[in-house]
Amino acid sequence: MIDLYSWTTPNGRKVSILLEELGVPYTAHSVDISKDEQFAPDFLKIAPNNRIPAIVDRENGLQLMESGAIMLYLAQKHDRFLVTGDEYWRMVEWLMWQMGGLGPMLGQAHHFVKYNPGKAPYAEERYAKEAQRLYRVLNTRLEGRDYVAGEDAGSYTIADMAMWPWVSRHEFHAVDLTDFPNVRRWYQAIGARPAVQRGYHVPKFVQDIPPG
Repeated sequence: MIDLYSWTTPNGRKVSILLEELGVPYTAHSVDISKDEQFAPDFLKIAPNNRIPAIVDRENGLQLMESGAIMLYLAQKHDRFLVTGDEYWRMVEWLMWQMGGLGPMLGQAHHFVKYNPGKAPYAEERYAKEAQRLYRVLNTRLEGRDYVAGEDAGSYTIADMAMWPWVSRHEFHAVDLTDFPNVRRWYQAIGARPAVQRGYHVPKFVQDIPPG
């Protein structure tokens, strides 16, 4: 049994989607970041950085924060949604690209473009342009491929799962997915998976999955 501490954000949804794909039992605990619940002392003991998601594996008592670390742990524990050989490192490469680029930069686009328009024109322009660049990078990677890592057309891995919830907020980024046809095809294919649809609505339903 896994205890998942999460909220309805892209980083939280990465892990709930993976847990649904794995089909392992877990209990979701809401950590409402709009109410500063991530600063509660009990949560701090699990996630010293005061960020969701975090997990506790009841089987061995392991506590983990940071979504990328959690995904690697769960995938390796259950030996699923990974690739082997050199492609393993290709998967890690794109997972780190999400952790270090796609997520943080699109998060800034959320802040300035979606939630605070008109307050900082320079920042809006900077992060809107960076969002476009990142979508182009992903679109190029997916040319002739189904997924970002794996031999031939690729295999569905945790790298795809990590990126998908961020792309699901493409409207926040002022991005039209028709401008990125490879990303759009990838986004729609993953969004059609039942486990993704279930995981998207953890720990609670907010809205339907945005169409591509």
